[in-house]
Amino acid sequence: MEFKHQSVLLEETIRNLRVKPDGIYVDGTLGGGGHSYRICQQLSAKGSLIGIDQDEAAIKAAGERLKDFKENVTIIRSNYCNMKMELQKIGITSVDGIILDLGVSSYQLDNKDRGFTYREDVPLDMRMDQRNPRTARDIVNTYSEKDLYRIIRDYGEDKFAKNIAKHICLSRKEKPIETTGELAEIIKHAIPMKMRAVGGHPAKRTFQAIRIELNQELEVLRDSLDDMIGLLNDGGRICIITFHSLEDRIVKTIFRRNENPCTCPPDFPVCVCGKKSKGKVITRKPILPSEEELQNNSRSKSAKLRVFERVTG
Repeated sequence: MEFKHQSVLLEETIRNLRVKPDGIYVDGTLGGGGHSYRICQQLSAKGSLIGIDQDEAAIKAAGERLKDFKENVTIIRSNYCNMKMELQKIGITSVDGIILDLGVSSYQLDNKDRGFTYREDVPLDMRMDQRNPRTARDIVNTYSEKDLYRIIRDYGEDKFAKNIAKHICLSRKEKPIETTGELAEIIKHAIPMKMRAVGGHPAKRTFQAIRIELNQELEVLRDSLDDMIGLLNDGGRICIITFHSLEDRIVKTIFRRNENPCTCPPDFPVCVCGKKSKGKVITRKPILPSEEELQNNSRSKSAKLRVFERVTG
């Protein structure tokens, strides 16, 4: 299956990145290379782009898409949480810009063999990195009812989380839950019939929750952002596209903390904690997709772009 992914908020992201022709840029979620292609178009022979992705299919697709710029491009198979270490391995200690386009790619959703979809009956997988020995099947069949409830409530934001967790645990007593179709059917029966008709597919939120838990998406983001801001040169920018309210909250909070890290009580006349600002938040409110983009790409619906600029002076 061909790797297809329509880059969300493409123009807005590239515009805010403010690409310098001789700069060094990192795309931490390379995917099909849509954002990277646009960066490469603006680079001189001295500029460089490092693309990072944990998905083998994405690495192959992006390599093909960016082949005209191969003198400028280095592609690394890894998780973006290893960015600092991976850059050090190739002798890079600072960069001029970073992009993260979070969430799951259209290719991963549409390729039924990857087990992300609730629209087909295929083995439960959902791994973004297929080297990971644990799959969604393990979570569904081994997590306690309490833990399933917690992740469906917190990561899926599903008001029927308690009932869904209960139904999963009852079903797996009969036999292990092996496929996406089986899981989707169990979820459907846990939701009142009148509620199934509204708000999209009844399994959507639970599948999202399991995917986030399996791939540790929120922890990876939370633990990596400070390091990434620290990698930026003066005036360098980090642009992050989120698709989930919890992701967006993490980005917003960490950007603000890097802008104003002071921990002194508000009534102190001067700062004594010694914590210095790393820069400034460019987007007080997130940048949202245009009406045109929303019409052309339904998957851009929940996208939000936030931008932070490093100031070292």
